[in-house]
Amino acid sequence: MTSDIVLIYATFPDEEAAREVAGVLVGERLAACVNFWPGMRSVYRWQGQMEEAGEVVFIAKTTAENAAKVRGRIAELHPYDEPAMVDIAARGGAESYLGWIRAETSGG
Repeated sequence: MTSDIVLIYATFPDEEAAREVAGVLVGERLAACVNFWPGMRSVYRWQGQMEEAGEVVFIAKTTAENAAKVRGRIAELHPYDEPAMVDIAARGGAESYLGWIRAETSGG
């Protein structure tokens, strides 16, 4: 079973930034729901240096049709120069829940 629902995974430096972007995405009906939670540790290479930082995991639930707009808004509002963003296509799920995501992101 395939679906038109997409989860957009991103990371943020802190809860305040994640909450602000989540509010914009849900307020603009680009995402039906955003989950974010702190406590993740990331190890990565940035500009030739090994880095380690605490980050906030961020998952926006939207439709494939809205995914590019969601990534655009995240990039526009994100404090990082190069925010991590990955689309994860839903392969299925509870149809009533997927329908709710569609309804909440259709603009009414």
